[in-house]
Amino acid sequence: MYGEMLDIDLREEFQKKLRELMLDEILMEDLSRIYLPMANLINTALNVKDQTHIIGINGAQGAGKTTFSKLLKVVLEQKFGMKVVQLSIDDFYLSRADREELAKSVHPLLITRGVPGTHDVRMAESVLSSLSTAQENSVTIIPRFNKAMDDPYPQSQWDRFVGRPNVILFDGWFMGAIEQKETELLNPVNDLEKLEDPYCIWRRYVNSQLKDNYKSLFDKIDLLVMLKVSSFDKVYEWRLLQEEKLRIVTANKENNHVMSKDGLVRFISHYERLTKFILKEMPSRADMLFNVSNDHRICI
Repeated sequence: MYGEMLDIDLREEFQKKLRELMLDEILMEDLSRIYLPMANLINTALNVKDQTHIIGINGAQGAGKTTFSKLLKVVLEQKFGMKVVQLSIDDFYLSRADREELAKSVHPLLITRGVPGTHDVRMAESVLSSLSTAQENSVTIIPRFNKAMDDPYPQSQWDRFVGRPNVILFDGWFMGAIEQKETELLNPVNDLEKLEDPYCIWRRYVNSQLKDNYKSLFDKIDLLVMLKVSSFDKVYEWRLLQEEKLRIVTANKENNHVMSKDGLVRFISHYERLTKFILKEMPSRADMLFNVSNDHRICI
């Protein structure tokens, strides 16, 4: 009887989250098809009661990794009674002022957030460490980034998590990525690289950051999950949908940085090289691999 009540509560919470995220309720099918089996695996395979485990979730822009994390969080909490924190590497973006300094001292393309080298990696490591070693009443302050304003939210609006979580869901478009070989950097993959990085300074910097600064962060991941899109061509289509949602949320607000279609094309060009490399390199070593179909459904 208790189990039946729990399942009813779980379905209601899952359905509530779908509505909150403005998702089609056909995704209720994925509760038993995707999320319950995965949550059960996490519960049985990882020793989540005695230590915090970090689950890295990789997916190209628009693949649905943040939505995946939010839905998995519902199941872990509701079905298994876990304490779960959801983080995104996006929350650790450097401020616009800091990126302006990078643009002056290293390369102008570093003004644009997103690529390796535009995050506060030390802060990310500090937050993960604080969460993983927290006592019952410890408070960990978690930064949040305002993409519409292209700057972090004021610290007064950052989240606060009390205690130690069982699971940290940590998502990012290049989560768990490794660096490319030097020779692979030489030929530009698009007009952005060809015209604005002709001497390979920007892409060498990004690659070196991935090799040196991000490795220790990604080494903390206990389980690497990849949501694999069919090709880079889907990134623009799905990223445009995200931008339209952001446009609705920030309607009538001043000084927002919601991108136009042309601006979005240039923006995602910053991600093309590494995204294509990840799609080729990561599937063979990810701990769990899900394909994302062209209609945005997760496939086993």
